[in-house]
Amino acid sequence: MPQVSPAIDALPAAGAAALRRLGGDLATARKRRKQSLRDWALRMSISVPTLMRMEKGDATVSAGVYVTALWMINRQQALSELAAPQYDLAALESDVSDARERYSRKEPGRG
Repeated sequence: MPQVSPAIDALPAAGAAALRRLGGDLATARKRRKQSLRDWALRMSISVPTLMRMEKGDATVSAGVYVTALWMINRQQALSELAAPQYDLAALESDVSDARERYSRKEPGRG
């Protein structure tokens, strides 16, 4: 059996929960389409056990498998928004803080 990456062991609980939900949602999408595990696995060019692991949210399943499943339900476009800069609130807060700091340095006595 292949060795598991330390990154998998270090996966935050919230990340693992999100993967489980994604896997479950993909399983629901497959079932709503009345597709068998075997049919979807064939269409995705993966084995049934891999598909089953993906549907459980297994972090060792490649990102490409998840992307293919999203493509099969026409939801691949959602990927481009996952890390879009406009949704990175921590970076936006930092930008605002930096701008305030620059502004306060230009005009002493304000702040």
